[in-house]
Amino acid sequence: MKTTYLYVRVSTDEQKRKGYSLPEQEDRLLKYCRDNNIEVKDIYREDFSAKNFNRPEWKKLMGVIKSNSSKNDKSILFIKWDRFSRNIEYAYEMIGILRKYRTTAMAIDQPIDFSVPESTVMLAVYLSIPEAENNRRALNTVNGIRRAKLMGRYPNKAPLGFINMTTVDGKKIIALKQPEAGIIRRVFYLLAKNTYTIGEIRKIANEKGLSCSRSHFFRIIHNPIYCGLIPIKFNSKEQEMVKGIHEPLISESLFYKVQDIITTKRKITAKKDLLKDTFFLRGFLVCPVCARKLSGSFSKGSTKRYPYYHCVGRCKTRINAPFLNDCYQRKLQQLVISNGAIELFKCILEDCNTNTHKTEYFQNRSQTIRKLNEQELILSKARRLFVSDILKPDDYGELKRECHVNFKHLKRELRNINIKLKDIEEKYQTGVRSFVDIFQGFSSLDPTDKRYLVNLIPPHRVDFKTGDIILDLDSPLSKILLKKGQSKK
Repeated sequence: MKTTYLYVRVSTDEQKRKGYSLPEQEDRLLKYCRDNNIEVKDIYREDFSAKNFNRPEWKKLMGVIKSNSSKNDKSILFIKWDRFSRNIEYAYEMIGILRKYRTTAMAIDQPIDFSVPESTVMLAVYLSIPEAENNRRALNTVNGIRRAKLMGRYPNKAPLGFINMTTVDGKKIIALKQPEAGIIRRVFYLLAKNTYTIGEIRKIANEKGLSCSRSHFFRIIHNPIYCGLIPIKFNSKEQEMVKGIHEPLISESLFYKVQDIITTKRKITAKKDLLKDTFFLRGFLVCPVCARKLSGSFSKGSTKRYPYYHCVGRCKTRINAPFLNDCYQRKLQQLVISNGAIELFKCILEDCNTNTHKTEYFQNRSQTIRKLNEQELILSKARRLFVSDILKPDDYGELKRECHVNFKHLKRELRNINIKLKDIEEKYQTGVRSFVDIFQGFSSLDPTDKRYLVNLIPPHRVDFKTGDIILDLDSPLSKILLKKGQSKK
């Protein structure tokens, strides 16, 4: 009695087509073996593409064939040659490998008599047809994706900050996904300032919750999809930009400004930022000996470098920079907002929350709820079509899984938006009092912002020995800012 191994295979896209289910292939092969008095030693069921032989079940089958070193002839049965392979080159190579182990591959619907030399012509036909079908299908897919992009839709996997959605009419689109979208928008704004290196900005984004590798981050900041443009490649050299129908994260002008910055040699160094942050009073201090403006630099010691404000003249005056910086910061933090100005800031805070952040979050929540309703409508229509036997079970199952994934993402996005709205309400209740001590966060400001505040409230007179500083408040600022303990309205 002859022995054989049965091999049944189906790929994901083939599950939708009639006549390719695994149970049907298995039943036909078992019936063939019963009719021809063939003993089935084992059945291997595969759910994998046949573009190569790197398949889990096929590897198991090959392991069994190699371990069975008997001299008896063995065979592998399948329905058609496209179940065996869809690549003619790999197919011939595998047939040669099987021949070494006295094993014959055979399709019951497309039998080949290897003892007849002319049969190799039919084998070539059987093996080349699946490869031609694959190539045609791939070409049709590429053309379909290109047509969708020309219409402004993005049918590929959504980039970070977006999520794949399906409209009511079944078209694939992408929509904003929070909080990643907000973080990436912030990344572009920071890049446009040209005050941080790309590595520093990536670190900031990672701390905010944007999880991506260094190479992925570089692809993000070069991707025009974030400004609403969809790139379409016609060949290796030609490329066209099409205006997408999705909501852009940033404007085109901001995107191209960032490209100009990151594609040229940037003159941002950690040393320059350190100097700005350490000597933010430089240019505002006057030498007590020669009345020249003091500069700032580091002095090299035996173990480390020490920062000093120093005179550029011959008097060689120098003062410890951290000492003066702390004195100025303490003096500045003694200023609070007057009671009359608090009411104005309260109105500003309310307008800011209502007209800016809350409005944006309310719009995002409305869009998210609308998308959830669309998904429910799609699932409802699909359910009616399935009950009416118009939609096949495999198609309904795939559509149902896709809708559940979209539901999960949208509900998480809606939950995040509600949390942010709640945070705004809580911060509004306590935010007004935080405006009173407006300069408490001075040490955490950027060097540029520190310089702006020093220029607005410069040191008027400085005692370099005691560190006593008198701030120069002009008339408008003196009506808004008071020293702690004063009760002036």
